[in-house]
Amino acid sequence: MFNRATSLKTVETWVTEQNSTDRILLVEDNDANRQLLSDYLIYCGYTLSSLSGGTGFFEALEEFQPHLVLLDLKLPDIDGYTLLGQLQQKPTLHDIPVIVVSAFAFQADQQRALQLGVCRYFVKPVNLNHLKQAIQEELHGAESTTDDNISDNLTLDNLE
Repeated sequence: MFNRATSLKTVETWVTEQNSTDRILLVEDNDANRQLLSDYLIYCGYTLSSLSGGTGFFEALEEFQPHLVLLDLKLPDIDGYTLLGQLQQKPTLHDIPVIVVSAFAFQADQQRALQLGVCRYFVKPVNLNHLKQAIQEELHGAESTTDDNISDNLTLDNLE
């Protein structure tokens, strides 16, 4: 299991050894959630860029050119739904798969996000193994097995 005390150099080496080309843009305003997800995704071998809000979202998409976006819907500066709507209007960007990770648990919220082009919707607290599997399926189009070294109960517990 990834230990926060593990040095960044060790993680960087692991990512380099995995030769990852999969880039993920993470948009999450909660610092603890963003750090946990960042650490976990880097541990899993992904190249990651993260934002704490919607400001700079489209610039980050253009510059970082992610293969997938993880998006929280409740952001301090712009509504995540607004970002999704704007994303659908951009022909060069609307094919990037978006997975929502949000505390919005109502069916209406999920349906609205799906109508705006989201491919998956996770309600916090999210099981990180399930999220990892969904990411792999969206990026590579095939079911993957869960990592035996990671507990099925590993979750992102902060609901903010």
